[in-house]
Amino acid sequence: MKKTEIDMTEGSVLYKLLTFSIPIIFSSILQLLFNTADIIVVGRFAGEVALAAVGSTTSLINLLVNLFIGLSIGANVVCAHFYGAKDEKQISETVETAMTLSLVSGVILTVFGMIGARLILMLMLVPPEVLPLSTVYLQYYFAGITSTMVYNFSSALLRAKGDTRRPLFALLFSGVINVLLNLVFVIFFKMSVKGVALATVISQTIAAAIVTVLLMREKTEFRLSLKKLHISREILIKIIKVGVPAGLQGIIFASSNVIIQSQVNSFGSIVIAGNSASSSIESFVFLSMNSLSQGTLTFASQNAGAHKIDRIKRLFFVSQGCEIVIGLLLGFTAVLFSKSLLGIYSDNPEVILSGAVRLKMICSIYALCGVMDCAANLIRGTGHSVLPMVVTLIGACGIRLLWIFTVFQIPAFHTLSCLYLSYPVSWAVTYIVHVFCFVKIYRNMI
Repeated sequence: MKKTEIDMTEGSVLYKLLTFSIPIIFSSILQLLFNTADIIVVGRFAGEVALAAVGSTTSLINLLVNLFIGLSIGANVVCAHFYGAKDEKQISETVETAMTLSLVSGVILTVFGMIGARLILMLMLVPPEVLPLSTVYLQYYFAGITSTMVYNFSSALLRAKGDTRRPLFALLFSGVINVLLNLVFVIFFKMSVKGVALATVISQTIAAAIVTVLLMREKTEFRLSLKKLHISREILIKIIKVGVPAGLQGIIFASSNVIIQSQVNSFGSIVIAGNSASSSIESFVFLSMNSLSQGTLTFASQNAGAHKIDRIKRLFFVSQGCEIVIGLLLGFTAVLFSKSLLGIYSDNPEVILSGAVRLKMICSIYALCGVMDCAANLIRGTGHSVLPMVVTLIGACGIRLLWIFTVFQIPAFHTLSCLYLSYPVSWAVTYIVHVFCFVKIYRNMI
């Protein structure tokens, strides 16, 4: 077995999970730095309106891309399952189908994002002073979204065989390019929001090119041949069965976040800026937990393909423990140093104060979100992708929306703190239901 591969069907569960997940954590953080660099640069050198313009698009971007990110998850699960089963022919078919799908996804998102950007932002109640810049950022972002799709699908395929280090190196290189271009475009060329958007597109294209070349130079069944790009109907159906529910779950989650963002927008540009800065800081905590959750997904998929059910049970307890440790450690660190961290994004005391409110409400209990996502991915890795989607729809999204349109509408509770409280309440309920679902699925697998 190559050094870039990790067989999760043998050996220590904790060691293999951490060995696989730690590079994903660093990769996710580097990918997040694309957006964080945008926010810091515009906040420091282009003002609060530009900062609000970039930040106000985050939840919308997540909403539009989540379905296709879900398809990349489907490709990962299907490929990992075949890897665990040692089915080389099907692995090759999955690689070719997934990469073709990434190109199609990118084109669809580009067309939709370029045409609908302004209208959707208006429906989200983005303030008039922020709307023009938000529209520009969003259109630039979606003009280069194909690169993001190619990178995500390529990385998902490499992760299926345990290779998480090489995508990390690709992001490290492109991340440095992104930061340098941000500074050049915004400070020297005064391009403001256009500059940070263009820097993101260029750096993501570089990352996509590197990872694609890695697949093309593979010596195993994971090798990508551009001449053989096609969509296998059988493989596509398998990817869709796992990926579409995963993507819809992401859309459901993002939809509720868009509605919450719309409520935040009604408080004005200062609160939007504080919310944007806080969300960026929280993302480092979330992605660290989510990276372990992705490791759990691939781990469960490989062992389901190899029919090693006992390892899936051990994985549940190990992964939950790791999520709690990561969530509590990083979450409370963010709360403890909230003002200093928010000060990186803006020197406006009002923006910092507003952002601190969100950090306290979210990060102090963020571990709940981690164990919830981890449990959902464990279920999805066993091949049951619809169930976690339904649970998320009813638990996370349903409760969140119910909270916003009932409790939050009471004048005495129409505050930012009450709005943000909808997050931990929905996480707790959804997690409990996920645990019950996993127990039932495991018993049926024995």
